Amino acid sequence: MIFRKKHKKSVSDEQLMALLTNGDQQAFSELYERYKQRLFYFFYRMLGSNNELANDFLQDLFLKIIQKPELYKPGNKFSGWIFSVAHNMCKNEYRRREVRKHIQSEENPDQFELTNSHENIIEKENLIAEVFNELEMLDESQRSILILKYKENFSLKEIAQILELPVGTIKSRLHYARLELSKRITNKESLKQDSYE
Repeated sequence: MIFRKKHKKSVSDEQLMALLTNGDQQAFSELYERYKQRLFYFFYRMLGSNNELANDFLQDLFLKIIQKPELYKPGNKFSGWIFSVAHNMCKNEYRRREVRKHIQSEENPDQFELTNSHENIIEKENLIAEVFNELEMLDESQRSILILKYKENFSLKEIAQILELPVGTIKSRLHYARLELSKRITNKESLKQDSYE
């Protein structure tokens, strides 16, 4: 079966992957169109709001899909699978960063200390911008859970599959991530109020 553009809305992601595995390049184009913005946003938020890095990761992810479509196992939900791959890419990047930080600190401890102490906090006028700013300050596990739940609307069970954790752990982390984000926003608002008085 050849993928026809006019029927693209009626073809599921999973069917598109089956077509791609059989060499249908239009199926790949359709998957890319469906997921490029969502995955760019995920990478952008997970990797420090860096446009260039988010684009690089997005391209790398889709390159993996086109080079090795067999990595996707039929029967799995495609959206959960692709976000799981994206999450693992981010975890690998965090590991690389930790190794680089360690090496830099050994080579030039003064410069490392200066880089770490520098914080760039931009005042935002609306609440959404502040939430996104505070989201950057959360650790990787809290950030990923909040994005998957509230931006991507995955269920707790789907998030558990993506992050390869028990559902109970996801519930607990989501609870604490919401508390932490709420606390950060409240503290920021209190500081603003104090500065006006």
